Amino acid sequence: MSEQLDPSKQPAVHFLPIRMLLIRLAILLLCVFFLQACKKANDAETAAVVTVQAEHPEVGEISEHIDAAATLSPAAQAAISPKITAPVRKFYVQRGSKVKEGQLLAVLENRDLSAQALDNKGQYTAAQASFNMQTKAQVPEDYHKAELDLAQAKAQFDLQQQIVAARQKLLAEGAIPGRDYDTAAAALVQAHAAYDVAQNHLDSLKVVSRAASIQQAEGQLSSAQGKYLAAEAQVSYSEVRSPIKGIVTDRPLFPGETVTSGSTLITVMDTSSLIAKVHVSQTVAQRLKVGDDATVSVPGNDDPVPAKISLVSPALDPGSTTVEVWLRVDNRSGKFKAGTPVGTSIKGRTVAKAIKIPQSAVLTAADGSKSVMVVAADGAAHKKAVQLGINDGMDVQVTQGLDGSENVITTGAYGLDDGTKVKVGKPADEDKPGAGKAADEDKAGGEAK
Repeated sequence: MSEQLDPSKQPAVHFLPIRMLLIRLAILLLCVFFLQACKKANDAETAAVVTVQAEHPEVGEISEHIDAAATLSPAAQAAISPKITAPVRKFYVQRGSKVKEGQLLAVLENRDLSAQALDNKGQYTAAQASFNMQTKAQVPEDYHKAELDLAQAKAQFDLQQQIVAARQKLLAEGAIPGRDYDTAAAALVQAHAAYDVAQNHLDSLKVVSRAASIQQAEGQLSSAQGKYLAAEAQVSYSEVRSPIKGIVTDRPLFPGETVTSGSTLITVMDTSSLIAKVHVSQTVAQRLKVGDDATVSVPGNDDPVPAKISLVSPALDPGSTTVEVWLRVDNRSGKFKAGTPVGTSIKGRTVAKAIKIPQSAVLTAADGSKSVMVVAADGAAHKKAVQLGINDGMDVQVTQGLDGSENVITTGAYGLDDGTKVKVGKPADEDKPGAGKAADEDKAGGEAK
């Protein structure tokens, strides 16, 4: 049998630690509630006054800057393609080689073309000889023979006329029979016919035959000359020359490989000048002209590179209805590479005395209207509608809405309600140790310049 427990012998339960734990928990909850109430009070007090940065508008000169992205292109480029299909016999340049206009770059296999050209040259020489023979020997000889035949026929005709006249007189006197007269008259008719034939032959040689013979000879000569020149042109196509001066940027084949007609054998670029092609609106393009200043920001280059407008397209781009403008960059040093994406800035109009504010101060509504927030005398922010003019990339001209005396919020105006209490603070840079000293040094350096 198990021993029964005596309740009187059990230890007493102490409730004091549990009571203390509850008291401590209540105190902790009260502290949490108190801290949250304090935080809400601080947040409400902070929300009531918003710290912003503000400054008065500046009055001074401002120049319009038209910014756009572009890619550097060579001033001239030639993707040289041969007109014949043949193996490459020899290259005279490599990638990176500098070439001149008309310089021989490569020679294709051309022995079959040279043989054909030699054959056509022989035919052309033979045609020249035939032309000389026909125009200087055969045609004059035929003409001279026709003249002799005409003279002989005329002499025979005159002789027969005299014989007929004599026999007619003798017949009238009864000295000869009539048969002899008839024979002489028949011979006269034959002599007259032969004379007419000789005359007509000579006339045809003068009018038709001589010119036709010369034309035939000239035609044969021209045909032979054309075939010879065509063969010579085929031989010349086997010599690949550069149409421009520049640098060889691509040469995909090696000697012995076959290049097909129309495919690129060598690419030459003139990179002494590079072109940045940008597209601007028609209204902006109307204010630009060739020779205007511009700058190009090249990756890896600390300072913008000066450039000049070299072309303002006279027509709109049909796809984008914009105007293409070319900016020429001097690259005789070869520092910049074609194909590099760059940023461009074109200097446009200049206003001498303009009211200007930072672009960060401008607020744009959904309908496109512009406004700024200004700090009133009572410390409240109020919205003012403005109209803007030109900008230089950092500041923008205000044409209507400000007179220059306002304190315009430059940072912190976005999402700010009209009438909100604000406090003008310093920029974050100025709060850092030594920031004021650095700003004073920069200001002193700028005045020294």
